[in-house]
Amino acid sequence: MTTKRNLRRNDIKQLIEKVKTLSPFELKDEFIKMAQKSKQVSNHQILNAGRGNPNWTAATPRQAFFTLGQFAVEETQLTWCEGDLAGMPQQEGAYERFLAYVQTHKEAPGIDLLRAIVEYGIEEHQFNPDAWVFELVDGIIGDNYPVPDRMLIKIEQVVKDYLIKEMGGDVKTSTHDLFAVEGGTAAMCCIFDSLKANYLLKPKDKIALFVPIFTPYVEIANLPSNEFEIVMIHASEVNEDGIPTWQYPKEELDKLKDTSIKLACVVNPSNPPAVAMSEASMAYLNEIVTTYHPNLMIITDDVYGTFCDGFKSLMVTMPYNTLGVYSYSKYFGVTGWRLGVIALAKENVYNDLMAKLPAEEKQILHHRYEALTTTPHAIPFIDRIVADSRHVALNHTAGLSTPQQVQMAIFSVFAILDEENRYKEQTKAICRRREQLVYNELKGYPYLENQLNTAYYNKYDLLVWAKLKYGASFATYLENERSVLEFLFDLSHRYGIVLLNGSGFEGPAWSIRVSLANLNDQDYQQIGQAINELFDEYAKDWRLHQKAFA
Repeated sequence: MTTKRNLRRNDIKQLIEKVKTLSPFELKDEFIKMAQKSKQVSNHQILNAGRGNPNWTAATPRQAFFTLGQFAVEETQLTWCEGDLAGMPQQEGAYERFLAYVQTHKEAPGIDLLRAIVEYGIEEHQFNPDAWVFELVDGIIGDNYPVPDRMLIKIEQVVKDYLIKEMGGDVKTSTHDLFAVEGGTAAMCCIFDSLKANYLLKPKDKIALFVPIFTPYVEIANLPSNEFEIVMIHASEVNEDGIPTWQYPKEELDKLKDTSIKLACVVNPSNPPAVAMSEASMAYLNEIVTTYHPNLMIITDDVYGTFCDGFKSLMVTMPYNTLGVYSYSKYFGVTGWRLGVIALAKENVYNDLMAKLPAEEKQILHHRYEALTTTPHAIPFIDRIVADSRHVALNHTAGLSTPQQVQMAIFSVFAILDEENRYKEQTKAICRRREQLVYNELKGYPYLENQLNTAYYNKYDLLVWAKLKYGASFATYLENERSVLEFLFDLSHRYGIVLLNGSGFEGPAWSIRVSLANLNDQDYQQIGQAINELFDEYAKDWRLHQKAFA
């Protein structure tokens, strides 16, 4: 290696020492800085495949939303119109006025979908037509606090139709209640806050994380106010070629027989492998919980479920134990809208565990919630999450903004009415096409056919690749002489490509994550070429290293 190359390696090693404790999302910013510095001396474009924000958006439901907004403004002006000032919409006759608006605005963007959404509520749920139109109109105008604070009544029902269907459940038998929140991240914060506030989780308690997993689950567990003891349930299964399948072997799931584990957190399909849990694993998990650990609390984060064929969520296969989290952000391209829901069946382990709390803790909770009702002990866990989201004292202003709830309802019914799954197949095809473009360039890294793979992300284990392509000696060299962060800094410095380290998600030490959602198709071919080229260069360095020490 040249002196110049050694100097650059030394610079990178020093940088790694400074940043090695950062989460992958904070590391991403360091990779971007490195790529920007490199861009100053080269012409390459920065390709940031480190974040999961999709580069597509669902257009038609947005058109319906904004057309509804125009109708809603006209509704406010019917009651009071004085220059820039208008009144509040009125319920009586709202449906007939809506139909008249549809007739006179046949060319308005999204008008057909909007009409279909209104009719869906009337036909499928027997909503009073005026009341349904008024909930949508008043909601999009946003002139009232959310009432009920957990979720608007009719909007909750149509969102539940969508959610249960996409999670693989039966809408007719589901008893889930929903709480509309500001995306999946708000859901995580609200849930952990309420688990602690209601003594269902205490500092130093033992929790299980199904890993690899979205990094904040690990970081929340390690906060000084929590310091939970973490049990890792590793997706360590490999096929006959040693390629990870990202499934959980029985010996890993057996860890959940430990009844001192209070909570298990699952991202399904996983992040970053983006592979759904197999039916066999789900059945074995159910068997363990039923036989050994009936009081286990489970949180399942299913944001990528819509990208998986035949997806089944733990929230529908194990509804008693499982609290579900879902975000609209990835599927509909609405990360900026912050749309998500928490879902919990009416009969659940959370309520039952609260009923078994010691008298002293029950008394403290009675005092915590007594300003809300004369029977605070009867407040179910999901409604406590709502209250806790506003520190209880501000419960009267709790709830997701009503325009966000309306947008959520429109996305939901849009997907339900798409009986041929045209939009779903489009989004899945985008990810799978990009996945193949990367694999085509990774010479010697076998593509694993997997129906449970969503292809929203891909995770490549460079040590597995090293063994397959060059043998165990090269893999040993990588482990002992190089680091995955060095590889990622090299990618950003030399090619302007930003990826994330899989180890930051508690995945294999030499794995890297590529988001397949947020760049253009041709960029993924370039990413694959760069990974392959840099990997081969590391192999050349290995050969030189072997000669030097021969």
